[in-house]
Amino acid sequence: MWLTGLPSAGKTTIASAAAGLCRGTGRPVEVLDGDEIRTFLSAGLGFSREDRDLNVRRVGYVADLLARNGVLVFVPVIAPYADSRAAVRARHEASGTPYLEVHVATPVEVCSVRDVKGLYARQASGELSGLTGIDDPYEAPIAPDLRIDTQRHSVGDSVRELAGLLAERGLA
Repeated sequence: MWLTGLPSAGKTTIASAAAGLCRGTGRPVEVLDGDEIRTFLSAGLGFSREDRDLNVRRVGYVADLLARNGVLVFVPVIAPYADSRAAVRARHEASGTPYLEVHVATPVEVCSVRDVKGLYARQASGELSGLTGIDDPYEAPIAPDLRIDTQRHSVGDSVRELAGLLAERGLA
């Protein structure tokens, strides 16, 4: 389950809560958090389009590998480019592994208030450039499997929506 959205949209919060719920059923579950991936798997990559694409493809490969081995994988990453996400979907389809795309659709105005990591403040002060959704593009999914409006839904409601999608697709 791929959760894409702007920085501070709530991707990791929702993924972690959903993973906790799924672990309670005894199923093996992993969360491949974007920040952790950049620290351990994609260390040294920058934020150019090419580096962002490579990062997304790497995490997509790991997600597919785990899923092919029975692990339910939640991937909360920005993944700003539609073609990168499409490549991950194609990899999953080629291996017969389910892929669900969830757009954590939080407006940039809400994300900038949440500003969990201080990125929006750093960008506003001129200390940071290339912030997705501000001065670097974010291509929102046109037809995600699920769109979550975190401005109107609590974390609990969002997790229930994810659980419903997993059940509907026979993955829960």
